[in-house]
Amino acid sequence: MLFGSAFAVAGIIGSIPSKSVQPMIHTNCSFRTATAAELAAALQDAREYTLALFESLAAAGLDYTEKVPRLPYLNPPLWELGHIAWFAEWFVLREAESSNPAAARRTSLLTKGDDWFDANTVPHRSRWGLGLPSTGALKTYCREVLDRVQDKLSRAAGDDRSLYPYRLALAHEDLRGEGLLAALQTLSVILPSRLVLRGIPSWAQGEIRFPGGTAQLGAPPGEGFVFDNEKWAHPCYVPTFTMDSTLVSNAQFTEFIEDGGYQHPQYWTPAGRAWLMAQECSAPRDWIREGSRWRCERFALRFAIGGDEPVRHVCLFEAQAYCAWAGRRLPTEAEWEYAALSGHPALRWGDLWEWTCTPFEPYPGFAADAWREYSEPRFASHQVVRGASFATPLRMRSPKFRNFALPERSQMFVGFRTCSL
Repeated sequence: MLFGSAFAVAGIIGSIPSKSVQPMIHTNCSFRTATAAELAAALQDAREYTLALFESLAAAGLDYTEKVPRLPYLNPPLWELGHIAWFAEWFVLREAESSNPAAARRTSLLTKGDDWFDANTVPHRSRWGLGLPSTGALKTYCREVLDRVQDKLSRAAGDDRSLYPYRLALAHEDLRGEGLLAALQTLSVILPSRLVLRGIPSWAQGEIRFPGGTAQLGAPPGEGFVFDNEKWAHPCYVPTFTMDSTLVSNAQFTEFIEDGGYQHPQYWTPAGRAWLMAQECSAPRDWIREGSRWRCERFALRFAIGGDEPVRHVCLFEAQAYCAWAGRRLPTEAEWEYAALSGHPALRWGDLWEWTCTPFEPYPGFAADAWREYSEPRFASHQVVRGASFATPLRMRSPKFRNFALPERSQMFVGFRTCSL
């Protein structure tokens, strides 16, 4: 469960008694306010997880070979491993004040580190042919960077400014770690036994009526680490709305499929119809029909579709088409955050990222932070995705976190819930 309490969900409409919006998570469990000691433990944990995922891909022959498909949302895992360490080296050890190529105060531990791993200067299409060091050499580089980061962190002051680069490096590795797990799913790699993922629970669905009111959208200053696209808190009026208490389930989405949802163009936006014609799909990603039943592939293994579980791996266009078929709509970003902060006991967060109907745009007064390419290049072309997935570390979860994705992307662990007026 992402936010909220553990009470059972009633399959009826609930309501919020007042317009007050209260935080739902404790700040002491977040990387955003982690102390130096907490960061040291978290950085070690993140690195062990990164290496476990990398080793799974390498064991399948998918580290840095032509077996890795050149998809726009995949990197060669060996490049990914080096880039993660390089990013920490750049902002922590080399004390770069921004991601500008000339911003580092020191040289890399690798002679060609910047030529290999700077994502701003190494085009995606070229990452398969860089002549990277061996796996062993890059693991040594990763270990050396982490050791030096930990040593420097042990001597760092405990204020937010001093800890900012360490929190940034941790956030980057956690984000990349979730991407690596998605790569295992995309490339049909079996999870190693030591990686235990929490299952996604099933709950009965109801509707919740929210009275609306003025909410503070975005993050307030002075509360630790904040991503630049969350700056800064500003008032936003949210009209009355009704929201599903849980995400749309596999059973509900199956009804849409069986009713010809993928064949009826009236349910699809113009962009959605263009995507559908290019994909020629008739079900969510990784669904396979076997006779009269649907099964799904999860990390190279096939399972029966759990009807009550939230549907996952659907793109924005599929979510929009379902909503049109059901006479519903996706929530706005403001509605999602208002609901997430409400504390309503019937709300269930199904451990998947959630599409909203809001294009990814800057908040008023936006200014790029040190990681300059994190948000700004994605404005206008991407869509806001909120929440977290089962693959998101607990320390990363926040109702303020603004994730984003291209509308056609479905490889991430994403689902959706619906709203109405």
